[in-house]
Amino acid sequence: MRHLILASAALLAATPALAQEPAPALLPDTIVTATRLPTPQERVPASITVVTRRQLEERGQNTLAEALASVPGLRIAQSGGPGQSATVFIRGNSGRSVLVLLDGVPLNDPSEPNGAFNFGNDLLFDIERIEVLRGPASSLYGSAALGGVINLVSRRAADRPFAPYGELAGGTQGTLRGGLGATGTLGRFDYLASINGLRTDGFNATAGRFRNTLNERDGLAGFATHLRLGVTPWEGTRIEGTLRYRQNRFDLDSVPRDDPNFRGDDRRLFGQLRGETRLLDGRWTTGLRLAFTQDRRVFVNEPDVLSPAAGRDSYRGERLLLDWGNTLRLPALGVATDGALSFGVTYGREDARSRFGAAPFVTTVNAGQETVAGHVALQYRLWERLDVTAGLRHDAVGRFGGATTWRLGAVLDIPEVGGRLRASGGTGFNAPSLFQRFGVLPPFFAGNPNLRPERSIGFEIGGEIDIALAGRADFATLGLTYFQSRVRNLIQLSGGSLANLDRARLRGGEITLAVRPFDWLSGEFAWTITDARDARTNRPLARRPQHAITASARITPLPGLVITPQLEFTGRAIENAFASYRDDGSSFFTPRLNPSGTLLHITATYEVRPGITSFLEGRNLTNSRFEPANGFQTPGRSLLVGTRFSL
Repeated sequence: MRHLILASAALLAATPALAQEPAPALLPDTIVTATRLPTPQERVPASITVVTRRQLEERGQNTLAEALASVPGLRIAQSGGPGQSATVFIRGNSGRSVLVLLDGVPLNDPSEPNGAFNFGNDLLFDIERIEVLRGPASSLYGSAALGGVINLVSRRAADRPFAPYGELAGGTQGTLRGGLGATGTLGRFDYLASINGLRTDGFNATAGRFRNTLNERDGLAGFATHLRLGVTPWEGTRIEGTLRYRQNRFDLDSVPRDDPNFRGDDRRLFGQLRGETRLLDGRWTTGLRLAFTQDRRVFVNEPDVLSPAAGRDSYRGERLLLDWGNTLRLPALGVATDGALSFGVTYGREDARSRFGAAPFVTTVNAGQETVAGHVALQYRLWERLDVTAGLRHDAVGRFGGATTWRLGAVLDIPEVGGRLRASGGTGFNAPSLFQRFGVLPPFFAGNPNLRPERSIGFEIGGEIDIALAGRADFATLGLTYFQSRVRNLIQLSGGSLANLDRARLRGGEITLAVRPFDWLSGEFAWTITDARDARTNRPLARRPQHAITASARITPLPGLVITPQLEFTGRAIENAFASYRDDGSSFFTPRLNPSGTLLHITATYEVRPGITSFLEGRNLTNSRFEPANGFQTPGRSLLVGTRFSL
């Protein structure tokens, strides 16, 4: 591995042709996640939601879990507040079917037993926007993109020499949040540096209804730092290096009881060196990327008044990525214009070193696997109104035969009625995790190195229409989407090992409505209907509510004042057997329904002067005790006041 890193670094230093994802200096602010090609959002043949920096600030969303809660098609199950484990289900798919990227680089921890991403850890101070792609995307990104992709796009460099920014806030539960950064461009060089942190006493993650609760709080102390340096040695060529480090220390609980001596430490180191150059008069952009991630997690449980149990779990996951990517602008062919071809090759290496469980029942993982993949995608615009795309990818993962995935999509613009029709379909796959293949707990459990990848095939059809009313051409936009997919080869326990046993059937709809009746008032509404079932038994899958509704408004009653109320409703959902608990802490022996819950948040921001804003954030103002996962309650009412600047 060391020789590969040194050789790749030398190649990066010696050639001007570098990185897959285009630098902001070369591309407009368009969507890249859904196609790997910079494309205006209305021409993307997929369901994609973009959460901007302005929306994050105006809504008071400071963690990744908070930001994703209002995205259609997503369901978040978090075991407490910030720092606690959080799982995202996209359109009913499993938590391990969501691939998370940072500037195009996978973040999923190879040492996580199921390969799922923990959405409870990341703060968003250094994030410019979040792009959420719903639906199979393995033809673009390979394994773990079976259900969708979430790409975190970091802040970009300012076009002036020095542009500082920051924030400071404090409030209830002993919460203190702050961040400071600076960015700028000096001739051919640009930079970004930031540091931010959050400290809070938090709330008791264990539901207060349990009779043996101690009502002890589960707090968090976390910080992150981000450094990026870039250079444009000549027009059309850019080289960029990034380092990002994040560490969280937090308290945990073991439902159905409090656990005052249970704590965790979660760290991630991220780095990449990338760049690109334009050839053939700018028609061909080619690039190379070298990236790595290292995740280290430790959980320590000491004896307490409720339990003599003690243990120490440790996980270490590493990922190395070397990617060569290209975009070629194609000439017009009669009625076909705006043609583009993307293609590339990716090499990846994952390693996991884990040890968890209480002696003598200790599970260990000490393994690694490599992936080599090639991908190609084509897009054209026909008759100046029909955008079509096609993509194909083959991944060779570990020692199994590999997986070939595809995706087709089209968007029809109908300007006569202000509408757009969209349809797409494709396949996805999840490679078995390193734990699933190589984890051991002698003599009770052994992973199955012969597991096959989980596979899916699905489609969606939908569209949006702009509605003119009351003298406003943009009074409202109504969107409707129907989706359906089937998943096979799902990995489940079988005796003392794992096997590809289950199948799932997923279908549903997303209804969105954006209204803009006045210049000072706008609103958004989303209703997701999901029917996710075990295809063998026809039983609903756990923690997938049939109904989820979000609503928000943006009110500007005075110049500089913005008020944003948000409502989040999560319907009832089945909980796994032995994972739902009575008030006395005993388990049910059959699946039970988790009750529905509603959360209300309100954030107000006021621009004191250009570049300086004061804000007040109120979350869960009704003090709901909703349990996203049975036994774990949502954080209670909190208020935070602060100020931010961007000069």
